[in-house]
Amino acid sequence: MSEDNPHVVVVSQHYPPDRSGNASRIRDTCTHLSEEAWDVTVLAPPPAFPHGQFPRTWTRRTSNERDGVRVHRLWAWQPTTTDPSFWSRMAYYLFFPLHALLWLLVHYREYDAVVTSSPPIFTGLAGLPFGLLTPKPWVVDVRDLWIDAAVGLDFITDGGFVERASRLYERVVLRTADRITVTTTVLGERLVERYGVDEATVRHVPNGVDTDRYRPTETDPAPTIVYTGNVGHAQDLDACVRAMASVETPGATLKIVGDGDITDRLKRVTAEEGLDDRVEFTGLVPRETIPGVLDDAMIGVAPLKREETLEYAVPTKAYEYMSCELPVVATGAGEIETLIEESGGGIHVENDADRLAEAFDSLLTDVALRESLGENGREHMVEHYDRAIVARRLSAILDEVIDR
Repeated sequence: MSEDNPHVVVVSQHYPPDRSGNASRIRDTCTHLSEEAWDVTVLAPPPAFPHGQFPRTWTRRTSNERDGVRVHRLWAWQPTTTDPSFWSRMAYYLFFPLHALLWLLVHYREYDAVVTSSPPIFTGLAGLPFGLLTPKPWVVDVRDLWIDAAVGLDFITDGGFVERASRLYERVVLRTADRITVTTTVLGERLVERYGVDEATVRHVPNGVDTDRYRPTETDPAPTIVYTGNVGHAQDLDACVRAMASVETPGATLKIVGDGDITDRLKRVTAEEGLDDRVEFTGLVPRETIPGVLDDAMIGVAPLKREETLEYAVPTKAYEYMSCELPVVATGAGEIETLIEESGGGIHVENDADRLAEAFDSLLTDVALRESLGENGREHMVEHYDRAIVARRLSAILDEVIDR
């Protein structure tokens, strides 16, 4: 690190060894920012996601430096069950940004800019006082419509006090920020419509993928359909599991790599449908092994539920599949459809088990089609979504707000 470089501090609820798309995204982005002549510090809580997979710690702070990025782990409540209660989740979401705010009150003069990454929306608590009371540039990184998703999934009541209070807070955060980065165009449009955000402050910075780490190799894959990532409520994995009852390709299996809130329910569905020999649950695996997992499969599935509240979303896994030349079978509406169409890297189908089964069989049995879609997807990722390219976008935005 150089004293001549500008300093940026990034506040994120997830950071490796947390196993989530945003954890790896923040790590890669920060690493590339350091290569763009930024001194980068990350504030994150102790590893706790997916919940129930990490031992709880009571250490106030731990620090380390890797790949040019300084990371401070600040104590926060850590849920230890796989499907925590509402109050346990809220403690996890609130203790960390409040601890980060206290840390920044002591150290904020050391930094030229502050970035807070959401969801959860509460990370904004760490930056809001500086946005309101100081000239310190503040960038709010928004990756999804967290409140809309919480309402759509019945985590909070539509029109209730929690929703109204959350939206008021979100409006203040977004209108105070100097810049807002969003992962998709639709997400930016929704923020402008919902919260009256100044469109001039919104910048598109997609999730992206490390195309060097996620790359194809010369392997002979098995007839496997793979899903990687959080096994959560926004994913239509029920339809994927049920689809396996209709898949005709001999030896075809669905491999679900990851863990989350609905894992136990999916295992019950698998047993009830008599699909134990066709659906495999690996649980969590080390993040560094995911490229090899993808390389051993023929298809990657990105099964978003078809809900208006998810139309902005493009799962990180879709980028990773394409980067490994895996053809993607996707469900859902909105931006995920756009990615499939623009990249030519997969097939989009309705959220229906029979339609999914047909798509799986068509790709498993047609080598030429798989190779064509895979090559299209890889080319699209290298040209538009490599994380070095994405980090340069963010670097330019930070240059803009500090007037470098």
